[in-house]
Amino acid sequence: MTIDRYVRAATRDNTRRSYRSAVEHFEVTWGGFLPATADSVARYLADHAERLSAATLKQRLAALARWHRDQGFPDPTKAPLVRTVLKGIREEHPYRQKQAKPLAITQLQQLDQWLSRQIAQARQHDSRRLGVWLRNRAMVLLGFWRAFRSDELCRLTIEDITLAPGAGMSLYLRRSKGDRQAEGRLYKVPALRQCCPVEACQDWLDFLNQPSGALFRAIDRWGNLSDVSLHPNSVVPLLRQLLSDAGIDAVEAFSSHSLRRGFATWASASGWEIKALMEYVGWRDTQTALRYIEAKSPFAQALMQIPTEMASPVGQPRLASASQPRLRALTVQLTLEPQRPRSRKHYQARTVIEAHCLKPFEVEHQTDGHYRIEVPATSDEHLDETMDDLIDEIHRIASDKACWVETLITDPATGQTWD
Repeated sequence: MTIDRYVRAATRDNTRRSYRSAVEHFEVTWGGFLPATADSVARYLADHAERLSAATLKQRLAALARWHRDQGFPDPTKAPLVRTVLKGIREEHPYRQKQAKPLAITQLQQLDQWLSRQIAQARQHDSRRLGVWLRNRAMVLLGFWRAFRSDELCRLTIEDITLAPGAGMSLYLRRSKGDRQAEGRLYKVPALRQCCPVEACQDWLDFLNQPSGALFRAIDRWGNLSDVSLHPNSVVPLLRQLLSDAGIDAVEAFSSHSLRRGFATWASASGWEIKALMEYVGWRDTQTALRYIEAKSPFAQALMQIPTEMASPVGQPRLASASQPRLRALTVQLTLEPQRPRSRKHYQARTVIEAHCLKPFEVEHQTDGHYRIEVPATSDEHLDETMDDLIDEIHRIASDKACWVETLITDPATGQTWD
């Protein structure tokens, strides 16, 4: 009894569930036999090569290998045939992770100039729109220079801001996705000569004239301020609309991480050291940082030469070693409604979402509007970013099809949700 307890403790619950799911898929869904032969495993890989990434297939092999070892059978996944087939799949179906397009510094300047003109015109001719432009300018500039996620922008509160005009400001964010212990974090924001987030926030706070509450609030068409914050899902369509109106092309390539990636790209091109960049943004491992930095940057190339694990002073975090993606089994609840009565656009939207957004994650349709997906992720932060991009894409498709959408993604193993 005691031995079984410690044997189970040696493997994480998520790993056990993931391995069990993989073995069931091989045996039940695909129809394979256990113990397996090298030939059957190779055929299993070939049958799923076009739908699953090489990383996912490698995880399936690990599960099959574990089953055979635990049962005392020879491991067929070590056979040369299996390894050769997996290598060929990598060559024929290279996997490229989808990433948001970074907002370039020149595009930020173009957008800021356009927003400044809208503010000036609103002060003279349309006071109802003044709040919208002041809010949008503050949100864009603060989001860029502090590399905030959209949900972090929407969590900021007025009472947690200390501002010194012309000098800088500090923000206390009580909770974020990277803050697993819910300890909160204090952010410093510099005053700049151009595209200044401190100036923009000062103008917005002066307009708000509120002692507390959400910093970035919804505003209706008549200029009335809401008491509640903007929803994180509204930030992406808002950003794309602003970029389009400012004359920037290909706005569909931008997402909630474009501000974050844009700052990282600018910082790397400006020669920031990796330790300073990771500390400023809040990254805990170099692999995450590399995914945000454009590959053409010399800084990114230099970063690749840094050891993945380095000795650090006592009390300082260590750079985490790069790890292989681990599958996370998640559930998706999707509700779609047409914006116009008697429209059937929501059926079209669901079909496109299933094929374009969910199918790459080996989707299983469970009941009406409920799905199961498997998402490879190297870390919790990586998983958060993948889910943010997935939800952004779902909302974009629903918007294109003139539909309202509600999305709830849940990790049954941890209870964490994304919406």
